[in-house]
Amino acid sequence: MAPPVKILAQDMKATEAPESWYLALLGFAEHFRTSSPPKIRLCVHCLKAVFQFKPTQRIEARTHLQLGSVLYQHTKNIELARTHLEKAWFISQQIPQFEDVQFEAASLLSELYCQQNLVDSAKPLLRKAIQISQQTPYWHCRLLFQLAQLHTLEKDLVSACDLLGVGAEYARVVGSEYTRALFLLSKGMLLLMERKLSEVHPLLTLCSTIVENWHGNPIQKESLRVFFLVLQVTHYLDAGQIKSVKPCLKQLQQCIQTISTLHDDEILPSNSADLFHWLPKEHMCVLVYLVTVMHSMQAGYLEKAQKYTDKALMQLEKLKMLDSSPILPTFQVILLEHIIMCRLVTGHKATALQEISQVCQLFHQSSRLFTNHAAQLHTLLGLYCISVNCMDNAEAQFTAALQMTTHQELWTFIVTNLASVYIREGNRQQEVLSLLRLSTNVCLLCSSHCLRAAAFYIRGLFSFFEGRYNEAKRFLRETLKMSNAEDLNRLTACSLVLLGHIFFVLGNHRESSNMVVPAMQLASKIPDMSVQLWSSALLKDLNKSCGNTIDAHEAAQMHQTFSQQLLQDHMAACSLPEHNLIGWTEGLPPVQLQPQNGPTTGLTSLL
Repeated sequence: MAPPVKILAQDMKATEAPESWYLALLGFAEHFRTSSPPKIRLCVHCLKAVFQFKPTQRIEARTHLQLGSVLYQHTKNIELARTHLEKAWFISQQIPQFEDVQFEAASLLSELYCQQNLVDSAKPLLRKAIQISQQTPYWHCRLLFQLAQLHTLEKDLVSACDLLGVGAEYARVVGSEYTRALFLLSKGMLLLMERKLSEVHPLLTLCSTIVENWHGNPIQKESLRVFFLVLQVTHYLDAGQIKSVKPCLKQLQQCIQTISTLHDDEILPSNSADLFHWLPKEHMCVLVYLVTVMHSMQAGYLEKAQKYTDKALMQLEKLKMLDSSPILPTFQVILLEHIIMCRLVTGHKATALQEISQVCQLFHQSSRLFTNHAAQLHTLLGLYCISVNCMDNAEAQFTAALQMTTHQELWTFIVTNLASVYIREGNRQQEVLSLLRLSTNVCLLCSSHCLRAAAFYIRGLFSFFEGRYNEAKRFLRETLKMSNAEDLNRLTACSLVLLGHIFFVLGNHRESSNMVVPAMQLASKIPDMSVQLWSSALLKDLNKSCGNTIDAHEAAQMHQTFSQQLLQDHMAACSLPEHNLIGWTEGLPPVQLQPQNGPTTGLTSLL
């Protein structure tokens, strides 16, 4: 929100003209701080020397703040940084009209407390600072945002929403419609996380009106639009409404293009409460790539998803060299999660494993990332295990993931895939029925159109394996109806090929062909290697049964090509050291992995 404290004699009143010794020491300290590389030890020595001159309370408080800031941002001496910040906070409260030092100290100190897991110290500090900052709009808003963020990290979204609502009303009173919109959009984001959709819709409608009626800095206005559109797009994606989201996604992509052409306006807003920004332009660009990848993945446009992922990851690597913002590794993990799913579908399991290893490395760099994304990583490993026919390991991975998440959509996705594991094993009918009952009950509450359609597919698959073909057809036709309504291409392809298989078993070759041919075309477009393999096998048998020798031979050659590609990828993946991750179910993922002697699983069931 605001730049770090620089070592300068800021905001000194005319009545306390700083002594020459003070200015000289500050000048030296700033020189050492900005040297390349920074000479932090010498910078700290210069600042400490200020205390030898028995400075005034104002200079003493400011120097403690500067020392605390430098030590916190540039060294590992957190305890000493904390001591200086606590002194700055204590002394500054005794000095009238010394808001900047007072509230900067409170903000930094609460951040440091959080880093030391002293949340119970950070919260009362922020509450007190908020209480006494009401006459200072910038700091009052900034501290409200900070406390709301702290409650969000603690998963106390109700308290965070309350604070953001307070902030929105305060911003309205002080005449800052821009910051009011920021508070409301932030609240909307949390309400979406809580699935309180009845509250989200009127709030977003209000935000849209505020954003369109606000006439200020063009970049700030466009950034509000991006924030608003990102919430709309993610709301549609969470609901699995892939077709419905397209107009919003197009607006979002146009909006980020507009922002990239605008130059930052150096003129400061006249209202100090407007001195905020949501995200830097570069971060917004990566975020738009990310939601585009999410859309492409769900829609089954996997080559497009891979293209945008490559662009986003390239930009992220550049940003991370200059920017230590914690949001960048989060973007990176989410992008990797989506591209890993793409690799598994397109028959690039070895590459997927290497990207899973990258996620593991990121987890070791950030406990927060591990806490927030461990369930997703176990889910991805479960999907990988299915792809290499390690069903026991898949079950273990999905079970571990279920224990780690309370997120309704992720939980439903995991249960759906676990049911598919039990179905393939063939002797787990009771477990399948239990999971199907669970998923059916959850799907009634689930807002995701995509997951509800997938639940019908799994029920159809189970009925097929049980030999109840008419029941299977009913479920699969419902899946097709839902997937066609929202352009869920991969689910459509899977449903078509399974229906084709059912009609083939029933001896209805014409109807089987009517299903398998479009399934193959759609699978080739995605491209989905497993569905292509399945479709080509069916086409071979269909044409052979109908006496179409040439077409049967052509389908057999296609099947052989897909089989060889999958077999080679299977062998490569199972030979990688990362394949050992399939046995990890507790704690942090291992980073040092022993190489494999060779594939441990067969591909028979896939062929």
